[in-house]
Amino acid sequence: MGELTDKIKGTVKEALGEARQQSDDPKTRAKGVAQELEGKADKAKGEIKGALGDRI
Repeated sequence: MGELTDKIKGTVKEALGEARQQSDDPKTRAKGVAQELEGKADKAKGEIKGALGDRI
């Protein structure tokens, strides 16, 4: 995937993770935290790809 795709995917995952964290269910909140972290990782991957010119 390209830089922009990774950044968009990360932003969506972060938003969904934040929404899940508003749940009263502890398992759903935990999944939300994990999903938000995945989103941050995807965004970071996009930043790295942008810096390297999609060579990875």
